[in-house]
Amino acid sequence: MNLALRKPMTLAEFLAWEERQPLRYEFDGVGPVAMTGGTAGHSAIQANLAFSLTGRLRGKPCRFHGNDLKFQVADGAVRYPDGMVLCSPVDRGATVVRNPVVVFEVLSPSTTRTDRLVKAREYQATPSVQRYVMLEQDSVGAVVYARAGDGWTHEILIEESTLALPEIGVELPLAELYDGIDFGAATGGPQAEESA
Repeated sequence: MNLALRKPMTLAEFLAWEERQPLRYEFDGVGPVAMTGGTAGHSAIQANLAFSLTGRLRGKPCRFHGNDLKFQVADGAVRYPDGMVLCSPVDRGATVVRNPVVVFEVLSPSTTRTDRLVKAREYQATPSVQRYVMLEQDSVGAVVYARAGDGWTHEILIEESTLALPEIGVELPLAELYDGIDFGAATGGPQAEESA
């Protein structure tokens, strides 16, 4: 079997290369990793997250950012989290940030392993990250990791739970992030039709 080997890239090479690409890529420390497309459910959760946090953070020093900014983690990898909160000034022209306080990922079947294992380790290794929230996409639920010394504590949230983000002075009902999502609707993909 003949396998193509990836030529390692430096972070600087990746950043210059990605600027010229029509699609977005993350950097795993060795080379580019293509970003996959999302679903309507994923997009709705992201929009609810942005709406809920932006309003609650108004007038405070922290600010919510969506998945347009790159996050360079401690080991040099580059990620596009579904959302993050930064509490230090960010230059208007910045495309890469290094110090979010809270990071959010919306889990999907194609990214769950990376989000739960790889990114959890990367975010834990990044000193600024105090809380990592993984939001389920197919039901109301979340797993929340919080910094505790050199490790993480974790909490599993269900529909009736409150998502506490003490690092940024915010609490919100977890169900608010799933507002308008019908989990009973068909999820047969782009070709799905309503049954008669």
